[in-house]
Amino acid sequence: MNNQTRMVLVALGALLIGGVATAAFMNTRSHDAGYMVNGHSDNRTGLEYADVIRVDTITEKKTVYGQVVSVDPIRDTTTMTAPREICRDVMVQQRLPERDGNVGGTALGALIGGLVGNQFGRGNGRKALTAAGAVAGGFIGNEVDREHVGGRVVERTERRCHSENSTVQSSHVSGYSVTYRKDDGTTGTLRMSSKPGDRVELGQADNVVGYDVTYRYDGQERTVRLNEKPIGNHLPLVDGQLVNQTTATTSHSVNL
Repeated sequence: MNNQTRMVLVALGALLIGGVATAAFMNTRSHDAGYMVNGHSDNRTGLEYADVIRVDTITEKKTVYGQVVSVDPIRDTTTMTAPREICRDVMVQQRLPERDGNVGGTALGALIGGLVGNQFGRGNGRKALTAAGAVAGGFIGNEVDREHVGGRVVERTERRCHSENSTVQSSHVSGYSVTYRKDDGTTGTLRMSSKPGDRVELGQADNVVGYDVTYRYDGQERTVRLNEKPIGNHLPLVDGQLVNQTTATTSHSVNL
């Protein structure tokens, strides 16, 4: 074996020994770091992961309101028909009598009849004719006076009334049509018996107040209430305590 061949063999041996040493060093460093992906552990940072088993959403009833956009009154109209009395004053003419037919005509007729009867007969016969003439004259005078048309014409006011059916309409506000806008921007309309203020109550809705998260760590199941829903199926822990999570209540554990 010449010197050149010997030098090549020495170089190859050195490379082989260096590679083995490097591999051993890297393996030792990785083992000391203790990083286990499948075991959800990273000892370089002290960060560990717990498996999320169940997430329960916690809700409470909350009153939902809508912002009032417009209010329009609703009017109901009622029509009724009923009789009513209509009266008016009218002018009428009336002829007044010249005299009283029961007195003036009778007296004048009796006087004339008596005078006529007195012109005939003698003695007691004259008296009888006078009396008969007075009676007949009084009767005739009374009848003539009743049939007499004359006297002064006068006017007087007379009130005359009659009934007619009339239609009456009445209107009143029976409610309000309210247009509102919800928080998501949608609008709606409802009817209310009274005029609302700036907002109206729309009812009850479920409001999320937290999440009860059950997870497994170190052979135990624990439940903790969080304000936010966890992302993914794992929870980060440091020294057994949750990190980067807002805890709402104290957790409890169950031994397996």
